[in-house]
Amino acid sequence: ILYLLRLSLSNIIISLSKKPPDVTKSRKMKTEHLLKVDDHDFTMRPAFGGPAIPVGVDVQVESLDSISEVDMDFTMTLYLRHYWKDERLSFTSSTNKSMTFDGRLVKKIWVPDVFFVHSKRSFIHDTTTDNIMLRVFPDGHVLYSLRVTVTAACNMDFSRFPLDSQTCSLELESYAYTDEDLMLYWKSGDESLSIDDRISLSQFLIQKFHTTSRLAFYSSTGWYNRLYINFTLRRHIFFFLLQTYFPATLMVMLSWVSFWIDRRAVPARVSLGITTVLTMSTIITGVNASMPRVSYIKAVDIYLWVSFVFVFLSVLEYAAVNYLSTVQDRRERKMRERSLPCTCGISQTRTMTMLDGTYSEADTNSLAGYTEEPIVPEEVQADMHEVSDKPDHMVVHLSVSSESTTTKKKKSLRTLNIIQNTHAIDKYSRMIFPGSYIFFNLIYWSVYC
Repeated sequence: ILYLLRLSLSNIIISLSKKPPDVTKSRKMKTEHLLKVDDHDFTMRPAFGGPAIPVGVDVQVESLDSISEVDMDFTMTLYLRHYWKDERLSFTSSTNKSMTFDGRLVKKIWVPDVFFVHSKRSFIHDTTTDNIMLRVFPDGHVLYSLRVTVTAACNMDFSRFPLDSQTCSLELESYAYTDEDLMLYWKSGDESLSIDDRISLSQFLIQKFHTTSRLAFYSSTGWYNRLYINFTLRRHIFFFLLQTYFPATLMVMLSWVSFWIDRRAVPARVSLGITTVLTMSTIITGVNASMPRVSYIKAVDIYLWVSFVFVFLSVLEYAAVNYLSTVQDRRERKMRERSLPCTCGISQTRTMTMLDGTYSEADTNSLAGYTEEPIVPEEVQADMHEVSDKPDHMVVHLSVSSESTTTKKKKSLRTLNIIQNTHAIDKYSRMIFPGSYIFFNLIYWSVYC
């Protein structure tokens, strides 16, 4: 009897000292049974019919892959995490530890239907498996994390390109649940967004990342909470200085070389002008090929087209010089033909007498430009009256300048030719063109920098 009493008392003590079983340590227990997935309808949100369920969001930007000016979009890879509480997933645990699952359980429970507004392409990484993590805490709190790459639109303003700064936004919003059913918010305010310090872009400097939130209204469905990831990018100018601005400036300076080339060297000046014009056209075409077809003028367009106008004006300048030089040469030729007799103002004269009809036709033609009444000294006029009575005699007086007067005229003609070859338009162009272009550069860089 005593043995039986002791045995019964020991069983009672053992039963009282036993703790409830920890379901997290049960190897045979299935996940569905543990989280009671089959006992609830997870097609409805938590606390359906009650107040809006708060869903916190935080984002870690892994990389900013590319910025496309032509397509006006950007590509970003990020870790998107959601936090909410679903009491239907609560479970008993003596250690109060969470349970972590992969993406296979996500299809069986309720998760927020967050999507990217204005996204063009997006996908969840699946190497080596779906990059999805679900962590459930005993009190029903849930962490849902996934790794996503998204390409979204960015409205860019290229009026100051390439001296511009662009501000882009990645927008998150619930697709089905309005603000009455789901309240989307940043979990830790501005600290909800974290950036990898190694993120860099070849053409841009990342200046600022920050978060905002506001309500978005759709006329047919209502108001929705929308979260924004805003970032500001400033373009690096050095690449465009080397590829666009310096070549354009050198072409303009090269067109000025023609102002120092002799105006009679037509092939040299024309070929130089045409070469610079074609090169500027190539530079303009190359820049516009990598840009969207916007309907407004960009900063680089102003610089390139003004440079093109300077190059084109240098070609027109030579056309004007050549035309005016041709007109001037014609006038001088006519003046020489009119002033061909050289008897005026000559002190010394020589007389050539052709007698007895021995002068030839060639001799007569050589005298065609002289006056019919040559200047003859008074002493010789009496002799001319005597000779004129004889019909077969002819006296011709030619006035020839002295050697000293001829030498002076040759020197003056050489000086005149040098002055005429350096045309006045070329002289002014050597100062006006560089001065105007420097003035334009001062205004341009002071406005856009």
